[in-house]
Amino acid sequence: MIQIDLKLFVTLSKYSPKNSECLKIPEETTVEKLIADLGIPSDLVKLIFINGKMQDLNYLLKHNDRVGLFPPVGGG
Repeated sequence: MIQIDLKLFVTLSKYSPKNSECLKIPEETTVEKLIADLGIPSDLVKLIFINGKMQDLNYLLKHNDRVGLFPPVGGG
């Protein structure tokens, strides 16, 4: 198992698990698998930041990664 710091923003926050600041997940977990395991519909995640850098669904999570997931952002 590895540990990550997970932050879900705006409308995604309702999917946030307890202890998301030190969430334990299996090794070899991708962002895509994490999203599925949390029960978040994949079309609701539009921006993925790992340690402050934009990444994609195939990113393989590592111990102590800081993960931020954002929904689509609208503006006018």
